[in-house]
Amino acid sequence: MILKLAALGALGYAGYKYYEKNQKERGGVAFAAGEPAGAFRNAGSESTATVGDRMSKTDEALDETFPASDATAKY
Repeated sequence: MILKLAALGALGYAGYKYYEKNQKERGGVAFAAGEPAGAFRNAGSESTATVGDRMSKTDEALDETFPASDATAKY
């Protein structure tokens, strides 16, 4: 019984490590090729990972205001 649990645990751990290794996005931000690494990307559709993706004027204006459009912290 103990050996079965140990084998199941090892199999689960190996599956988890395989899953983590094959994740495409670590930071949650879709970067275009040539963009600097980090938690944030430059504004505009030319900085997104989707090739040929065009934003509407409204989407691009909203994208360019982030994070300046966030509310300030009031304590």
